[in-house]
Amino acid sequence: MPETVLVTGGSGYVAGWCVVELLRRGYRVRTTVRSRAKEQAVSDAVATQVDADGRLEFAVADLTADEGWEVAVKDVDYILHVASPLGGAVADNSEAMIAPARDGALRVLRAATAAGVRRVVMTSAANTASPSSYTDEGVTDETLWTDPDDPTLIPYRRSKTLAERAAWDYMAGYDGPTELTTVLPGAVFGPILATGTIGSVGIVQRMLSGGMSGVPRIGLEIVDVRDLADIHLRAMTSPEAAGERFLATGEFTWMLDMARALREELGEDGRRVSTRLLPDLAVRFAARFRDPSLRDITPSLGRRNRHSTAKAHRVLGWQPRPARETVVDCARSLLAHGAVQPQ
Repeated sequence: MPETVLVTGGSGYVAGWCVVELLRRGYRVRTTVRSRAKEQAVSDAVATQVDADGRLEFAVADLTADEGWEVAVKDVDYILHVASPLGGAVADNSEAMIAPARDGALRVLRAATAAGVRRVVMTSAANTASPSSYTDEGVTDETLWTDPDDPTLIPYRRSKTLAERAAWDYMAGYDGPTELTTVLPGAVFGPILATGTIGSVGIVQRMLSGGMSGVPRIGLEIVDVRDLADIHLRAMTSPEAAGERFLATGEFTWMLDMARALREELGEDGRRVSTRLLPDLAVRFAARFRDPSLRDITPSLGRRNRHSTAKAHRVLGWQPRPARETVVDCARSLLAHGAVQPQ
């Protein structure tokens, strides 16, 4: 009888690929959705990559409510807790993001420990293991924790840090068989399964559509969504992973290099991608007077804040693919799905 894995938030970008990879490796998968209306879309997205062969089922549960979680975790061996808020309408409101992230993680852990689940792998973020201010450059590892009390933190960083902290604090007071592991990804790109939820891939979508007149001097540690799914599964089954944090960042890449790769590899499909580097001053001016959504990135202009993935290599044998391959595969997937419209 195959082992059963619960993946939270099955309609999400990362969660969808976790579902795909689990099915490929022979597991039974149960995934949560906030309503039954989302089930068919998730099934259709997964079916583009793998035949579920009757091994995919759904449970209705929401991170903001207790209902449904007892049923969702019943007879589950492992949990990949991937679901978490990602900005949107509440991106400028710390408390509105913190509550579902922190309280949702605790709901999942309470249900998991009550059911005797073997291990929960929780998706956190690399910026929970970063200097609070991006003005400091260098390489950090899992031993560093972002200071959630720093008033300069953007809401997303604060919510991810407090949610992971709450999870570890909960487990510190728990005496039972369930184990916790956390995975801390960088900027997630790669192929999409559907156009409904594409997360950070929207950056590449905007480049391809001509929606960026230039690129800011921002560097990203790009991790492929397929590699991110792989490290979740490695963290789920490795005995040495219990009670550990694992950074899952990829190759540091400037956005200008992303743009150049798209122009060079895509031919006519990349013709709208701008390779003009925007001056830092212009980005700061736009953030202040024209586009408030840019304010969160201005502290990162020109900075090379990086993370070490030596622990994931050593303990899990994890090896991410090159950033250029990820970015190009991402773009080709967006084009194949008809997700790029000229602007």
